[in-house]
Amino acid sequence: MTRYLFAALALLALVAPAQAETYPSRPVTIVVPFPAGGPVDVLARILSEPLRASLEQPVIIDNVSGAGGSIGIGRVARAAPDGLTLALGNWTSSVGAPAIYPVTYDILSDFTPVALLAISQLMIVARKSLPANDVGELIAWLKANPDKASAGTIGVGSPSQVGGLHFQSLTGTRFALVPYRGAAQALQDLVAGQIDLRFGAEASQTLPYLREGSIKALAVMGPARWPAAPDVPTIDEAGVAGLHLSYWQALWAPKATPREIVDKLNAAIRDAMRDPAIAKRLTDLGQEIPPSDRQSPEALAAFHKAEIDKWWPIIKAAGIKGE
Repeated sequence: MTRYLFAALALLALVAPAQAETYPSRPVTIVVPFPAGGPVDVLARILSEPLRASLEQPVIIDNVSGAGGSIGIGRVARAAPDGLTLALGNWTSSVGAPAIYPVTYDILSDFTPVALLAISQLMIVARKSLPANDVGELIAWLKANPDKASAGTIGVGSPSQVGGLHFQSLTGTRFALVPYRGAAQALQDLVAGQIDLRFGAEASQTLPYLREGSIKALAVMGPARWPAAPDVPTIDEAGVAGLHLSYWQALWAPKATPREIVDKLNAAIRDAMRDPAIAKRLTDLGQEIPPSDRQSPEALAAFHKAEIDKWWPIIKAAGIKGE
């Protein structure tokens, strides 16, 4: 009997600290798998302050870039499932990169979805002197000038590269894809007429150039027009139905993170997104906050899988390889 009593007391001694420890008991780290200053990093830093207030712990942003975001995402895959290390990824890191690079994790089964955070419209834009003013004219011009045009891309497996390749496949056109380290450099060359096109250009980054007339927009790569540029047709209206590509960002925890931790994180994110000041900052950056029914962990899981099911066959058929 005494032996059983000691065993029970020993078990209680192990369990009690865990029960007494309220999540989070230490600072929370959000791994951003891209360099500082980019749109993923900016979103992480905007959210870090309301999350710090809600979770009552410091929120640290850790930029771990490389290989299309797969290095940073891999670090989170290996982290303890305690909710203290999270990944803020996007389409490139969580759809494009794992289809291209030899990653050591399963992008779907090795992570716990927390919440879809923000979505940005992508566009097809062109230098202002391009002799095409809509997508139909662009296709005709590209076919009349095979391999003569150029389109700037931002990284292997990025929406700009995959979108450009898929456009070629759907329209039977051919043009060069020119890699850039960042969107700013690509836009500068587009404005200067050094390249002809950008596929998958983030709408918020292009808007100032569109307003001043230094580049022109041919289509929004989605099913709905963008309120900030309502005169730009959708890709469906432009005649290339189904070429829907958005730049979305989301938060994940490592596999097997307890549901109560995920729920607490999800609730903190929803609270942050309801803050008018946060919503305005994101809107000013061209980011759209998803509706409430798309903010749950289950909604992110279903959306992420649908994106992979759609784009992995396209990426693999294009033969894209990691650098």
